[in-house]
Amino acid sequence: MSESIPLRSGVFLAPYHADDESPTLQLRRDLDLARHLDALGYDELWVGEHHSASFETIASPELFIAAAAERTRRIRLGTGVVSLPYHHPLMVAERITQLDHQTGGRVMLGVGPGQLPSDAHMMGIDVARQRGMMNESLEVLIPLLRGETVTHSTDWFTLRDARVQLAGRMPTPVEMAVAAAVSPSGPSAAGRHGIGMLSMAATSGAGFDLLPAHWALCEDEARRNAHTVDRRSWRLVVPMHLAESREQAHADMRHGLLALVRYFERLGGEEMKAIRTVEQAIEQWTRHGLSLLGRAVIGTPDDAVDAIRALVDRSGGFGTILLLAHDCAAPDRSLASYDLFARYVLPALRDVNRGRRESLDWFAANSGRIVGDLRRAIGSVVETHEAERRARGEGVAWGDARDLLVGDDDA
Repeated sequence: MSESIPLRSGVFLAPYHADDESPTLQLRRDLDLARHLDALGYDELWVGEHHSASFETIASPELFIAAAAERTRRIRLGTGVVSLPYHHPLMVAERITQLDHQTGGRVMLGVGPGQLPSDAHMMGIDVARQRGMMNESLEVLIPLLRGETVTHSTDWFTLRDARVQLAGRMPTPVEMAVAAAVSPSGPSAAGRHGIGMLSMAATSGAGFDLLPAHWALCEDEARRNAHTVDRRSWRLVVPMHLAESREQAHADMRHGLLALVRYFERLGGEEMKAIRTVEQAIEQWTRHGLSLLGRAVIGTPDDAVDAIRALVDRSGGFGTILLLAHDCAAPDRSLASYDLFARYVLPALRDVNRGRRESLDWFAANSGRIVGDLRRAIGSVVETHEAERRARGEGVAWGDARDLLVGDDDA
């Protein structure tokens, strides 16, 4: 497999749940999704933190991860993301270190400044300060996770001889990544602190165009701060829904796509007001993007392969493709989409069946010789058997086996 093709797959669960259903059942379905993805062989699941605006219902990704870890075996579980300005950094370090033990080393720490301005408003945080606060938190959070003792003060938190009392499960700290959208703050922070990057708007028009610039900035900042960064720690988020045909994928969107459009309209998306039908919404999402979510793939596994290869070509290579979770299709159709991705898209990207195809191609090219050899071998066995029966005075009871083909019992 080419090194530029994503090695890992995962799902980014904000989540996006319509506010006309039972939140209890929605959270249960999210936990069931974690188990389903684990069974399908997905590598990662990232879980968001939000506190307002109705649709994004998980307030504590750490609580969700603790529950999901008990329902899964191998999938890695990340906070996508902890909004650092909302938390004292020692508390973040303590919770993640505890999860490191509870998950058996499967937890990852994704961080960001916070997305919804209504969250910051409720906590009295100036949205203009959030990115700076995130970096101030990272300056102490990383050494805390390394087991260091930290004394440090800012105008919003104080640490005095602070240390995480529970050592990490392994000598190396928990893997970290910082959220990045279109602005330079995400890649700059990733490089400055030598951590991974979660590109949330990779398929938006601006986000797609800026992928090379984002990685270049990340590398430049890393060099300036004596760090190294690895493309394998770069994750790109893609909205997607797959079905057996494009027509079926589009039909599946009737379940909940307009509810998502109305949600973004109420968050201030003026361009959403003109969208009144599912067909208009699909056109907007696939061609131009839907609010912050970027352009979606709503189609077949082949469409997904083409879209991801375009991301690989544009970015120069990354480590993990993350499918954005949403409720635009009914629950059973959403699970079917994840299944199609695992069955067809990943094998195509990784070229895992190349050896099987080459084996069959070789057999087909050489079938005249090798099938002829098989027929002669089977015929010889039958002739020997018949000769032995004649020598014992028994009648010959076996027919001519020289025309036996591959697949018969003797083969």
